Amino acid sequence: MSEKTINVSDAIHDALVEEMRRDPSVVIVGESIQRATSFGITRGLLTEFGYNRVWDTPIAENAIAGLALGAALTGLRPVPIIMIGDFIPYAMEIICNEIAKYRYMFGGNFKVPITIRVGAQGAGAGLAAQHSQCLEAWFIHVPGLKVVYASTPYDAKGLLKASIRDDNPVLFFEHKFLGSITGTIPTEDYTVPIGVADVKREGEDVTIVAWAFMMHKALNAATELEKEGISVEVIDPRTLYPLDKETILQSVKKTGRLIIAEEAPKTGGIGAEISAMVNEEGFDSLDAPIMRVAAPHTPIPYSAALEKLWIPNVKDIINAAKKIVT
Repeated sequence: MSEKTINVSDAIHDALVEEMRRDPSVVIVGESIQRATSFGITRGLLTEFGYNRVWDTPIAENAIAGLALGAALTGLRPVPIIMIGDFIPYAMEIICNEIAKYRYMFGGNFKVPITIRVGAQGAGAGLAAQHSQCLEAWFIHVPGLKVVYASTPYDAKGLLKASIRDDNPVLFFEHKFLGSITGTIPTEDYTVPIGVADVKREGEDVTIVAWAFMMHKALNAATELEKEGISVEVIDPRTLYPLDKETILQSVKKTGRLIIAEEAPKTGGIGAEISAMVNEEGFDSLDAPIMRVAAPHTPIPYSAALEKLWIPNVKDIINAAKKIVT
């Protein structure tokens, strides 16, 4: 199998192109996508696929979601794009009360094959409280939605292709600092299964579960901890719902210790859900309390100095590991 090196942004672009070529029912919906001003990921789509499959919309997230729902119910396979993740609340009613529930309410007679790309999440770019959030935890609470968050080019391309092919609604989250992350992917067609975690690094002393940009911080922390004799296993869930419980529980059974690292505020976060699951289903494996590394329960500061303090970092993960291992 041949391979190539690519970044996350280009992996997402290639996944869109390949799926549109493979399936003529795939359409792209969003703001400024015909001119590809949405971070360039939709470049070339209008030229190749035309206006019938690349739909520009007003700046109206609720309309984007509603249009996608109508398209899906009439046999298309839409990929609506929420350019800035912070503005997905405008589409919440359509996503949570309509898209998530249609297949259930109509006894499976309708398929809702919608993949919502939720772009540009995350803090660190000095964009303040309304353009810097990570909101994925909101959606794991809603039955009927699958929630995906890739952190590498391989996973981004494979999971986006799997999401587009899924007959159920999927939210595909993207972090603004992952776009330039590079990695090796196959040149042949492939998918990454939804609901399957990946062990990014094997270890013996402590398990760290982390996703998106925090996964890379966890790997950096693991490298530093190894110098001090602490062996770290890093698990990337890749899919936040449905969660691959078994991979996490097997790792905790091996290491006896668990840290969950996420960029969003700790209160009500995905880390809380994973912690509760391990307490309920793997308590006997634990040799120390579960630790959560997360942001404080405050809006994200505009001040560069304060924003840096707000974002969970590598040192925070290292300190958590030392607290429960040594």
